[in-house]
Amino acid sequence: MIDLHTHTLFSDGALLPSELVYRAKVKGYTVIGLADHVDYSNMEIVVPSLVKVAKILTQQYNILVVPGAEVTYVPPQNIAEAVRICRKLGAKVVIVHGETVAETVPPGTNLSGILSGADILAHPGKISKSDTQLASQKNVLLEITAKKSHRVTDAHVAAMAKKYGARMILGTDTHVPDNLIDEKGARQIMKLSKLTWKDFLEMQKNAIQLIQGAYPKD
Repeated sequence: MIDLHTHTLFSDGALLPSELVYRAKVKGYTVIGLADHVDYSNMEIVVPSLVKVAKILTQQYNILVVPGAEVTYVPPQNIAEAVRICRKLGAKVVIVHGETVAETVPPGTNLSGILSGADILAHPGKISKSDTQLASQKNVLLEITAKKSHRVTDAHVAAMAKKYGARMILGTDTHVPDNLIDEKGARQIMKLSKLTWKDFLEMQKNAIQLIQGAYPKD
C-alpha cells in the first residue's frame, strides 16, 4: 500500500510521526507520506521536522517515509508561493487542500492549487470540467479520498477524471490510526467511487511515478 496523504501531531493528527509510520508498516504499507497541514504560520517549522524524522524512520524501518506538506486554507492567490516554499524546505510531495464540500474552503482553491505546481489536489469536491481538464494538462493528481467526511464526492471526482483524462491517486487523509487502510479498505473505496481494482492499481502506479520523480536517481 502506498499512501502519500497522512497527518501527525505536527498538525491535527493524533500520532507522532514515529507512531504513525510504525502502525502503517504493521498494516502492510510500503510507502507513507507525512503531509501535515501548513500555511505561512507553521511551514518553516513543520516541513523541516518531517524531513528530519522521515530520514530516520526510513533508515530504521523497512518502509519509505516521504516528507510532504498539505497547503491548507492559504488564500488562493498565495498558494503557488506557499508550494514553492514547501519544496524549498524539503517537501518531496506537496498537496493542496481542495474544495471539499465538507468544509468552507475559499472559492478558487482548486484552480489555484492546480496552477501552483503542487503534485496532488486533495479531496477536490465538486470539481468543475475546466479544472479537471487543467489538472490533466498540468499532470496534477486528483485525490480519491478514503476520509469519510470528504469521500461523498469521490464518485464525481472519479467520473470527471475518467471523462477528461486526469490522473488519480488514492489518499487516506489519515488523522487517527483507524484511518489507515488495507486491501479490503481500498476495495471498499473503489466500490464507493464506482471504480475498479484496475483503477486502484493505476493510482498506485501514479503514486510510484510521483515518488520516482521526487527521488531521482544519481
